[in-house]
Parts: sequence; C-alpha cells; structure tokens
Amino acid sequence: MTAVAITDAVDTYLQRKAVGDPDGSGAGTYASNAESILRRWAEWLEAEHGIRLIATLEVEHMRAYAAELRRRTDRGEYTASSAGTYYAVVRAFLSWCVRGGICETNPAATDRAESALPSANPRPTSDSWTATQRRALERYVRERALETASVSTRERRSRLREYAMVAVLAHSTVRGSELFRVPDDDRRTGATWDDVDFYTGTIRVLGKSQRLEDVPLPARARTPLRRYRVVLDPPSTDWPLFPTAHAPSIAARVRSVLRDRGYDEDTIESLLEETTATELARERSIAPPAITTEGARSVLRRLCEGAGIDVDGDYLTPRGVRRDRSSESYRREATASKPTLRASVLEQSIVVPDDSSPAAGGRDESMEND
Repeated sequence: MTAVAITDAVDTYLQRKAVGDPDGSGAGTYASNAESILRRWAEWLEAEHGIRLIATLEVEHMRAYAAELRRRTDRGEYTASSAGTYYAVVRAFLSWCVRGGICETNPAATDRAESALPSANPRPTSDSWTATQRRALERYVRERALETASVSTRERRSRLREYAMVAVLAHSTVRGSELFRVPDDDRRTGATWDDVDFYTGTIRVLGKSQRLEDVPLPARARTPLRRYRVVLDPPSTDWPLFPTAHAPSIAARVRSVLRDRGYDEDTIESLLEETTATELARERSIAPPAITTEGARSVLRRLCEGAGIDVDGDYLTPRGVRRDRSSESYRREATASKPTLRASVLEQSIVVPDDSSPAAGGRDESMEND
C-alpha cells in the first residue's frame, strides 16, 4: 500500500470533484463546500493524534473525531445534523480512497466509529422550555433595555444588545450557529449588518444545508434590532450584529488588520497605548470578531440567572429561546451559487501527482474564547 499523505489525497480528491461535472450547474460546488471540512479534519488529526498518512488512520481515530463532533454539538457550536454532515463528507472521502487503492478499508464506515456521533434526537432539557419561561426572559431583557436613566452609554448599548439577541432568537427561526461565530468553522463567522434588510424584513444566513438563506425577521425581532443598531452605530456594514466583548480577541483582530494595512509593530503598539482596542477598531473601521456560540450561551446563562429563570439548575440556550415551529419551509434560498453538499458520480481510480510529498505538514489554528 502506497504511503500517501492525507493532505495530498485531499488535494487530489477536491480537484477531481471540482471537474467531475464541468457542464452541470453545480460544477465545483461540492469541492468548495467540502474543502474546509476536510482540511480542518486533516489538521485536527495531525494536531491531536500525529496522523499524517492515510495508511496510519484507524477506526479509533475516526471514533475520536466523531466524539469531538459530539462535544462541539453539546457546546452548541454545531447542530447534530451539521456534525453528521461533516462526518459524512470525511466518510465519503475515505470511501473514495478505498476505491482508488490508497487504503484497504474505510475506518469511518464502521459502527464503532459512527456510534460516537451526536444523536439527531431533540435534546430534552432547555430545548423544551415553555412559552411562559421564554416570555419571562424577554420581559426581563426588555425592561432592562428600556431603563435608560442613570446608566452609561456603554451599559445601555450592552442591554440593548442582549434585548436584540433574545428577540431575534425568540421571534425568528435563525439558529445560534447562523447568528454567532462558530470556532473552527471558517464559513460561520457570525451575521453582520450587511446581512440584515430592514426593508424586506429578512436576514441572510448560512443555513444548516450550507446554502445562503433569507430568513424572515418579524417586527418583534426587527424593532429591538433597530434600537440596538442606533446605539451601536456600526462604522461599516461588515460589522457583526453581536460583536465579541472579549478584549484580547478584539486586540488580536486590530493588530492583524493593521499589519495587513502596512503598519509596523511599533506603530501598532503605539496606537494601542493611546486608546483601547475597541475604540481603535471603531476609529479605523476594523470589524471585530462576532461573539461565539459558546459566548452567547454564557450571556443567556447570565440573563437567566438575573431573571430568576431556572429549571433543575439549567438555563435557556439559544436553541431553547426559539419558539416551537412545526415547519421552517418558508425560508427561501438566497442565492443559487451555493447549493448544498451533494453526492457525485463514483470514481474508480485515484492518481496522486508524482511531485506530491508523502507527508505534509499541518498548520495550527488559534482559537478565541468569548
């Protein structure tokens, strides 16, 4: 069996998929959607298990990957269906490797590995909170937001941010992973003000199908969002709806953007000594990172504690804030340029370019916490 680096096989796989249907309307789409999934998986394998070659990949490694997807789902970073999609993309890639003779068996296509994936069944606790409990949370954040006397501009902005966050989650079908930033998923960076259309009453999000979708924003969600926008006064439309309040993350973004704009390190540090990273970001129109899904859960936990809302020691999650809906079919696709992941024709052989290295190096990806 040829010793082929996972990254080399991924490159060849994506090239094949990109040209697999050159005349079709979805040509190259699968490769585009699958690329980030496969590259993150390859980086995770090397960082966590030191695995770089297809031949050294075993069932236990794929079980560990499935368990990692489950942990991220439990933290609210992924939905169970998204985790299943990510795993399915990797499994399809490994099946392709088997057909091409790179590996003998598919370690992802085993009951032992797949049993560690998150269940698609609804979670029973905070996801089934009553309408009364949701209304209590809404009432609490609304009353705090409208108490403008003797509060600073910063505090008022924070309260309106929380009110808007709860209102959008409660009165639309937008999911937390569509509204907030999902670490390690470079396509889910959080909704921005450019995504909101107050005229049509919609917000454009990357749905769990991996398509861009226009989701209705009812008046009870739009009004708090408008009030929040007036106080936030974002300097650009690429500003996130809900920026992180994590100062180190903001400072890191400011430094990165200023370097890209040609500033040297001494000048950057001098600017940061004169003002805070948050103020400098606004002054230089540098959009900060959006709050993460985990950060949003922390905000909701604090609000539930403040409102005295508690069920067996639990709190209302972003998913739990949303009202029960029997159907979300009224969402509409926002663009035909980003179709969902789909299976393509089977390929019978694989050829890895001769100049490919048998072992490829990985890169580290820093993570920010809110």
